[in-house]
Amino acid sequence: MFSRRRQLTPAARRAVPLAGGERHLAAAELADGGHAVATTAGLAVLTDDAAPRLALRRPWCDVDRAAFDPERSVLTVEWVDAEPDLHLSLTDPVATNLPAVLHERVLWSVLLAETVDVPGGRVRVAVRRRLDGSLFSQALAEEGVDLARPDVADVVNATESSLRGACGLPL
Repeated sequence: MFSRRRQLTPAARRAVPLAGGERHLAAAELADGGHAVATTAGLAVLTDDAAPRLALRRPWCDVDRAAFDPERSVLTVEWVDAEPDLHLSLTDPVATNLPAVLHERVLWSVLLAETVDVPGGRVRVAVRRRLDGSLFSQALAEEGVDLARPDVADVVNATESSLRGACGLPL
């Protein structure tokens, strides 16, 4: 069967070292000449050099959300921390399954999640999974929400305890 999916060049493949059991899942050539690579562990972005170098590598549990704009061929990744969004312009979105793989891996990393209303906005509390299978909880507040406020902290802590308990994690 003929496939339009492009493989990574050997140089690009070497630029994304794999840990034990990790595999390459998808790759896409970027408009700037670099590459984006999805592995079982996370997302990597390579530079456009004769010898590609790793410019960014983050685990799936660091991705808050991602969206693909097919009209512009841009994949936008939002992080759980204060890092700026990542905008990846794909040269040929038909030749890659990177957007679908990214979506699947982020969903894989979220075991349970709940969004709660608190004074000042909303907080998304989640139990997430690392590649090794270990679980941890995470609270992501909208801009303007003060997680240190006692009334906010009470709601977030109760939600986190409920989710952790449902996954068998210590409270």
